[in-house]
Amino acid sequence: MKVKNIGYKTMEPEYDLSKMKKRPNPFAKQLKKQVTISLGIDVIEYFETMAQEKGISSQELINLYLQDCVVSKRQLSMN
Repeated sequence: MKVKNIGYKTMEPEYDLSKMKKRPNPFAKQLKKQVTISLGIDVIEYFETMAQEKGISSQELINLYLQDCVVSKRQLSMN
């Protein structure tokens, strides 16, 4: 087997990853689940503006906000 050149170092033949079997991440389904929800236009605009300021996507910002609610066990006041 030929030794591959990777920059200034060479990869040893026993570390040839090209023959490694691919397998799906067993935890991927536990990480995120795609859902469809209807949000008010004002809510979407609010999170889009905040996301632009932070340099992240609005979906990521909404997920972070909701994750913070989960961690802090925040309750909605319906008064």
